[in-house]
Amino acid sequence: MLVSDFDYDLPPALIAQQPVEPRDAARLLVVHRDSGKLEHRVFRDLPAYLRAGDVLVLNDTRVLPARLLGAKETTGGRVEVLLLRRHGPDTWEALVRPGRRVPVGTRIVFAGGRLAAVVLDRTAAGGRLLRFEPADDLDARLAELGQVPLPPYIREPLADPERYQTVYAREAGSAAAPTAGLHFTPALLERLRAQGVLLVHLTLHVGLGTFRPVQVERVQDHRMHAEFYAVPAETAAAVNEAKEEGRRVVAVGTTAARTLEAVADDEGRVEAGEGWTDLFIYPGYRWKVVDALVTNFHLPRSTLLMLVSAFLGRERTLAAYQEAVERGYRFFSFGDAMLIL
Repeated sequence: MLVSDFDYDLPPALIAQQPVEPRDAARLLVVHRDSGKLEHRVFRDLPAYLRAGDVLVLNDTRVLPARLLGAKETTGGRVEVLLLRRHGPDTWEALVRPGRRVPVGTRIVFAGGRLAAVVLDRTAAGGRLLRFEPADDLDARLAELGQVPLPPYIREPLADPERYQTVYAREAGSAAAPTAGLHFTPALLERLRAQGVLLVHLTLHVGLGTFRPVQVERVQDHRMHAEFYAVPAETAAAVNEAKEEGRRVVAVGTTAARTLEAVADDEGRVEAGEGWTDLFIYPGYRWKVVDALVTNFHLPRSTLLMLVSAFLGRERTLAAYQEAVERGYRFFSFGDAMLIL
């Protein structure tokens, strides 16, 4: 299976630069796996497709102000840092641009010297290991000086950084938002609860594993970068009970889907706990937990598109994407959504 099998043509004008208002006004392409039927709706219509007893699984991760703009102390050359994963009280794994000009030993200064970082090592994934100084009050300094990182294809400034957070985000740790959840409003969540849908949470901190480009020819040669997850006992219990009783488990986003599948045994029973997962889901994968999926439209040749193709089938996925292109749906992080039943 080739990575090129997951390519498609997308007019640049369809890459959403701003979120719609209100959140649940985004369009929703509903895909029925049993019949192949497509329906064109609005996201606030989601309750019409869910029923009492369904378990809706939400990723409650919160995006860190993980983007730091600094300069090399010796030359003043601009350096951009994207924090990915904490390795110690003062040490972070990060992506650094331009990486080839930031070798081990480089000292990067931020905000005129109020914060600095020394490059300790290169990582296997091509990033850098950084030690920040001073270590005192580091979290407060990062929160003050950092920016919420937007994907590179979004070129317009975001007036309200909270629009790149879900309304239920609470566990800080991600370098990117779980974008399928951006469409929910408190009122929509309450409507779902009122009709008997059970809402539960888990955490997957979105990092390099989710958005790292696939740089190999064969899909099966790609290796995911591990990401941290936490599945509460009440979430595991709710999912397991639903599976035992034949009720549906609906994952909101590829991150929630990956987490559920990563913590399930061969019989589909989910285990509570926390850890790291590098599960890579692509066509041929045998799904154990997830019965329906809410997701956005993803980049060509991405692991996210491969996961959706594993759930819906590659040909049906690309056909649905073509339909979305022809009808002018908005793509990527601030774009429209799909519901796959």
